[in-house]
Amino acid sequence: MSKRFAVLLIKPSHYDDEGYVIQWLRAPIPSNSLASVYGLIKDCADRKTLGEDVSIEIEVIDETNTKVDVAKLAKSLKQADGFLVGLVGVQTNQFPRAVDIAREFIAEGIPIVAGGFHAAGSISMLPDVPPEIVEAQEMGLSIYAGEAEGRMDALLADAWAGELKPLYNFMKDLPHLEGAVQPILPADSVRKMAGAYTSFDAGRGCPFQCSFCTIINVQGRKSRFRTPDDVEEIIRANAAQKIRRFFITDDDFARNKNWEVILDRLIWLREEEGLKFKLVLQVDTLCYRLPGFIEKAARAGCARVFIGLENIDPDALTAAKKRQNKIWEYRKMLQAWKDAGVITYAGYILGFPDDTPEKIRRNIEIIKKELPLDLIEFFFLTPLPGSEDHKVLASKDVWKDPDFNKYDLNHRVTHHPIMSDAEWEKVYFDSWKQFYTPEHVETVLRRDAARGARTKALYSSMIHFLGAILIEKVHPLECGIVRRKHRDQRRYGMKLEHPLVFYPRRAVEAAWVAFSWARLFLKFRPAMNRVLQDEDRSTYTDLALTVTSDAEEQDMELIQVFKEAIPNTHGAPDVARKAAAMK
Repeated sequence: MSKRFAVLLIKPSHYDDEGYVIQWLRAPIPSNSLASVYGLIKDCADRKTLGEDVSIEIEVIDETNTKVDVAKLAKSLKQADGFLVGLVGVQTNQFPRAVDIAREFIAEGIPIVAGGFHAAGSISMLPDVPPEIVEAQEMGLSIYAGEAEGRMDALLADAWAGELKPLYNFMKDLPHLEGAVQPILPADSVRKMAGAYTSFDAGRGCPFQCSFCTIINVQGRKSRFRTPDDVEEIIRANAAQKIRRFFITDDDFARNKNWEVILDRLIWLREEEGLKFKLVLQVDTLCYRLPGFIEKAARAGCARVFIGLENIDPDALTAAKKRQNKIWEYRKMLQAWKDAGVITYAGYILGFPDDTPEKIRRNIEIIKKELPLDLIEFFFLTPLPGSEDHKVLASKDVWKDPDFNKYDLNHRVTHHPIMSDAEWEKVYFDSWKQFYTPEHVETVLRRDAARGARTKALYSSMIHFLGAILIEKVHPLECGIVRRKHRDQRRYGMKLEHPLVFYPRRAVEAAWVAFSWARLFLKFRPAMNRVLQDEDRSTYTDLALTVTSDAEEQDMELIQVFKEAIPNTHGAPDVARKAAAMK
């Protein structure tokens, strides 16, 4: 007789400041962990790894766009002969929500396992398993630390036999990716993401040593990569279900040793095979030095690129061990991307040891004036478990906020050596408003229009970034389209609001949010109209778009402000040293 083994995969969200799950009609960022684990289990199902008489059925839920109704889901799971719930890709800020979900499934008698960066990073960097993970294990939650390629058969066999282990630790055994099972998600799941983006990793690992980063301690510093055939297979499998937008999740695609042959294959698919698709890449600031990299990325379909800018202060970059960033090259690098018609994002961290509100405000004005950057995302410097920063603070018993739900880079979770807590928080939120003024939005749009790029798309993104902070009170990386709130989906231990209180308040809140978004778009709309109606927009230029000689670069405010720090930077050029000597 045929038997059924039901697997439910859940990518948890996390809670807002009122304790409600952050969820959207259309969520912003696709989960590559969810795609990877789904692909691995689907492969097990196809190969009948639990036996010829056992069918493996998989359901996928990304909680950022779908409600997790535990009672209903548990009832469905129990109709099978065996079942397992997997909490996938759990980051630190999602760990409290993951534990709350697990608590409910465990109460229903459902076995459950959780993996992701919080568990993997904590276990890889700390001398002992941290207390929140031990408590979760004591509750009955199995913990998976590491990557699952080549190991999914054994995990499912344990679950089928009812013998899940408290801990699966593979942090010292990272698998190769050549020929590995491909990440994939069902089309109906992908279409719940804004823009119907899906994701895949062309490689894992990063060679750099940034102290705030968890990637290097979870995925390693050695480049592991898929082959061009692997990537083509991913593109074609998604094209078959009419999915054509991809976020390539390599933390630094430019350091993937296979970058060129992969881009060449993607170019061939687009230009010779006629497949139409778009990409979002993540790269470092030095990638423009790689011959042909930016040109090939654009031809391969890269429409947007996220750049690890982090800061413009050499002392701050040195403190973070971000030695690969050369601030005197920022403008050339950004100009190269803009010339290729690619929209640029940059992450910018606030709260390095020497930061003050005055320095931060000054540096943002320099960025606005001298760098042709399209979009900027500000972050609190956050000691994420799995990073060197977290390990150092933990070893010194320095205060860190015990509420992991706040570790979303949008909340302050430590004290600053110079700024007060209030000053740090204020300058963080003020920085968004300082960069995204109507005047600077118009400037960015004019720079974009001068290169013939997608001005309307950039305009929408800029307003979305500002509105996420001012209206939705979440980071743009978490801000989707149309917020959902469920009265019964509140953080464990927090009182459920009475229906007569929750629903009227929620209706007023939703109306205010809709009005605020409309007002924000209307406030900035004249700037875009002026740009689009300007018949001479293609001739616009300013300092940020100007190609300068070495001698002229000496006069850049960016160079002059940091002229004393630049010569101490590894790889500082003669022009920077000459600038430092100028009085």
